[in-house]
Amino acid sequence: MAQKDGSMVGDSLGVKAVPMGPTPGGGGGGVVVEVREKKGPLRAAIPTMPFPLAVICLFLNTFIPGLGTFISAFTVLCGARSELVAERGACCVFWLNVAAALIQIATAVIMVGWIMSIFWGMDMVILASYRDQSVPQDV
Repeated sequence: MAQKDGSMVGDSLGVKAVPMGPTPGGGGGGVVVEVREKKGPLRAAIPTMPFPLAVICLFLNTFIPGLGTFISAFTVLCGARSELVAERGACCVFWLNVAAALIQIATAVIMVGWIMSIFWGMDMVILASYRDQSVPQDV
């Protein structure tokens, strides 16, 4: 979809193409493509914790689905940040993480919750590694 300034924006994937002018090396103009993942509220509520705690939550989520996610919910009340804290508040982010843990526990019987729980733990570790490297958290 074209915007007024000539840039292209895709609605579903967050793809943005911006036309560029001539390059300093004498080459022609090009297009810079930027892709950003749109996250749902549960995914955006994953807290950014210290790395050792994120690894513990991943370990717990691997063997007891939802337990690491449930523990991570309390880290939000202790000051861990997430993308939604500024927008919705710590209390709402806490309850979103509790809801994610309950979904993981309830659906673990059919393996969906167990797999979701492991991926949730992996996301926690990824966010924690970005936190420790001081890299922006736009994953």
